[in-house]
Amino acid sequence: MSEDDIRWMSTGEAARRLGVTVRTLYRLIDESELPAYKFGRVIRLQEAEVEGFIKASRITPGDLEHLYPEAKKETSDSEVSGT
Repeated sequence: MSEDDIRWMSTGEAARRLGVTVRTLYRLIDESELPAYKFGRVIRLQEAEVEGFIKASRITPGDLEHLYPEAKKETSDSEVSGT
């Protein structure tokens, strides 16, 4: 397969690759987070774009601090008190 060949995925394949439901996949498409293409009544996604979406969705360490502010505070308190 040459670089110019596009590998198309069905919505079911793409949803399985992402580990989400087809409904969630449709929401990602509708919110312009993931590009998709409609051919007649069929919706398809490019495998390379799905893989790109996965790579772009990687979480950088420290980005989730807002989800556990108490644990961060406890760590800084114990560091100050020396315990």
